[in-house]
Amino acid sequence: MTTNQFDDPNDEKPLDPVLEKVRRKMIRLLVVSIGIILVALVGVIIAIVYKTKEVSQKDVPQSQALRVPSDAPVNATVNLPAGFRVTSTALSGDRILFYGVTATGQPKAYVFDMSTASVIADITLSGQ
Repeated sequence: MTTNQFDDPNDEKPLDPVLEKVRRKMIRLLVVSIGIILVALVGVIIAIVYKTKEVSQKDVPQSQALRVPSDAPVNATVNLPAGFRVTSTALSGDRILFYGVTATGQPKAYVFDMSTASVIADITLSGQ
């Protein structure tokens, strides 16, 4: 009886020494690349966590709120020049901007502070 030995395709034969050297270099490159990617990923995650904590802990500056007494409204009088015609107003916190035109036709802006009950800025506008 004769036995036939068939080459099993799953049976691995040893590689040529040159190919084995190339395979080891490729595996080393793969390990180094995966390591760099993991370090970069951890760095990104740390940066995201740091930024989210920084925003939540940061004191967000808020505009000064007008302190309105609970028993009465704020009463104030703004002394604008005679003949001043108000064309628009704006409110920011406890300050009011009055924009308008004087009796001579000169555009002006006045900023009134309600906490001090006085005009804190008198702005003359000139356009060419």
